[in-house]
Amino acid sequence: MKTISKLRYFLYLCYIILAGCTTGKNALQKGDYDASVAKAVSRLQNSPKNAEAQQVLKTAYEFAIQDHLRKIDEAKLSNDLFRWEQIMYDYQKLNQLADDINTCPACLIIVPNPAKYIKEVADSRYNAAAARYSSGTGFLNENTRLSAKKAYYEFEKVQNLQPNYKDVKAKLDEAYWAAVTRVVVQPILVNRGPYKLSADYFQQQIDGFIGNYSRNKFVIFYSEDQATDQKIVPDQVLSLNFDDFVVGQTYVKERVEKIKRDSVVIGETRERKPIYGTVKATLSIFDKNISSSGLLDMTIMDWQSKKVIRQQKFPGTYVWRDSWASYKGDDRALDKNQLVLTRRKESLPPPPNVLFLEFTKPIYSQLVDQIGYFYNNY
Repeated sequence: MKTISKLRYFLYLCYIILAGCTTGKNALQKGDYDASVAKAVSRLQNSPKNAEAQQVLKTAYEFAIQDHLRKIDEAKLSNDLFRWEQIMYDYQKLNQLADDINTCPACLIIVPNPAKYIKEVADSRYNAAAARYSSGTGFLNENTRLSAKKAYYEFEKVQNLQPNYKDVKAKLDEAYWAAVTRVVVQPILVNRGPYKLSADYFQQQIDGFIGNYSRNKFVIFYSEDQATDQKIVPDQVLSLNFDDFVVGQTYVKERVEKIKRDSVVIGETRERKPIYGTVKATLSIFDKNISSSGLLDMTIMDWQSKKVIRQQKFPGTYVWRDSWASYKGDDRALDKNQLVLTRRKESLPPPPNVLFLEFTKPIYSQLVDQIGYFYNNY
């Protein structure tokens, strides 16, 4: 019986706590008047005669109105250039409270005519747009790339507030192009016969990367042909050149092993019983490595001052490997893997253009990572 009594008491406490939460009483006590109104409205929509929710709604709504109007009055008296955004926010919250109450018939009995501030929202939105427009114009007049970027974001906020405010679309476009860094990427020149095709492919990979670059809207890459056709005057020039590369350095190493194995059946007696003995072989293993490597130099230069902004070198190496073997003696001395190796023949290596392409792959990975890192927050 005691256990049942404790359970009932526990359930009663849970009910009291839950009821306080669902009616908005706890939010009211914490001074979160908007949340208190929302919870009381929700409760009254499901339970129109809930006395506690009715009282919470009446009290919380009055406090919410007073709180937002106080914040509006304080904001109007402040010197904050962007105070109209806070004012607009508070008027919007007041309208939201009214909209919530208007969706609840039981709530309208308690708050018959919830106040709405349609004109006030429109006026504060217009004033907020005017303040952002003024700020953006000020930044744009500083005539620096950084200030133009700030101006762009200000005009973007103007458009969000008032899409057709004055000439904001033209100002947004003007700020964008004043903030953009135009980078012309010079082509890699490799004129050494068999490697030109692979170098062209490497260049195509780079062109694909810069052509699809979108991490920073204020950086635009151009190829030399694009810059010429569009008559682009660059802000920076990114040049890529191989300081040096070596393709097809060949190294062949021979390892000779003396091998023997005991307890191998080497014959039979007249009675056809196995004769065990030791077998021997000399195994020659050949390891062939063909190494190709290069060093790519990346230089970013300011076009106007001709000063180097950044320079970095990227190494790349590719090693093609081949192994085979031969033996003299008894093949029964060899294990399974050694036998397989002896049945292999020396393979033809890839052609030079393929070796060139392979060592550029790790270079490409490093290069695009560094270009991205440098320009993503430029």
